[in-house]
Amino acid sequence: MNKPTQPTYFEAQQWASFCLKTAQLPTDSARFLLLGLSRLDQTQLLIRYREPLPSAVWHAYQQGIDRVVAGEPVQYVLGDAPFYGLTLQVDPAVLIPRVETEELVDWILTDVPATAPVRLLDVGTGSGAIALAIKHERPAWEITASDISTAALQVAKANADRLHLDVKLVHSDLLTSVSAQPFDIIVSNPPYIAASEKDVMDASVLAHEPQTALFADHDGLALYEQLATTVADHLTSTGRLYLEFGYHQGPALQTLFAQSMPDATVTLRQDMAGHNRMLRVAMTLTRQ
Repeated sequence: MNKPTQPTYFEAQQWASFCLKTAQLPTDSARFLLLGLSRLDQTQLLIRYREPLPSAVWHAYQQGIDRVVAGEPVQYVLGDAPFYGLTLQVDPAVLIPRVETEELVDWILTDVPATAPVRLLDVGTGSGAIALAIKHERPAWEITASDISTAALQVAKANADRLHLDVKLVHSDLLTSVSAQPFDIIVSNPPYIAASEKDVMDASVLAHEPQTALFADHDGLALYEQLATTVADHLTSTGRLYLEFGYHQGPALQTLFAQSMPDATVTLRQDMAGHNRMLRVAMTLTRQ
């Protein structure tokens, strides 16, 4: 398909879809990138489909499609990504927030009364997605977000500042440098992919997203094992830990936390696709 010289919105998207299809890449990136660069919503785009695309947007769109065809995630091309109704700045220092993680946020928000006074810690916050989404929905909650990566914390701070959300940011390797005062909720979506899974992963993820935020030792379980031995001391007597994990790791993690925290109740939860992808560890008052 020839590149149009002065295309309408529709013609530009058709050209981009053809380029992506030829490169055997998902064609929905064409619409996502056009929406992002034009700053239109889906309805506005449909209304303007037959109108000429502004030349500056067309120029940026061509460059963006070239980068996506070369393998760069469209969210990094745009510099932002949607998450739980928010628009978050993202760059290669942080993982691109996934829609599956929104289900973890949903679980917390529906599991804990909105009126409850809550101190929450998001471990491995990356872009700040979980912490900021929860703070946006529960402004009265006291939210802390930690990460081992200073570059990731800079992205999280930029997001918090732009969204005017008051979240405390802490540089910490898991729980080593967080407040000694216990939390009511600790949530984490840590690195959980085993190195052996690289062969089946998307090439753009491997090439562009931060490896330290993707992979963990011991078949992807290493950071959960560290949390299992330390998290109880950072939770209140009725505190709760919420985790996201890989679809095949549920049984191992259920056993791990049941053994390391025998007084707690461990619950697995399925995602929308029917896979066990989340876990809750609920402390009880019997803990000494």
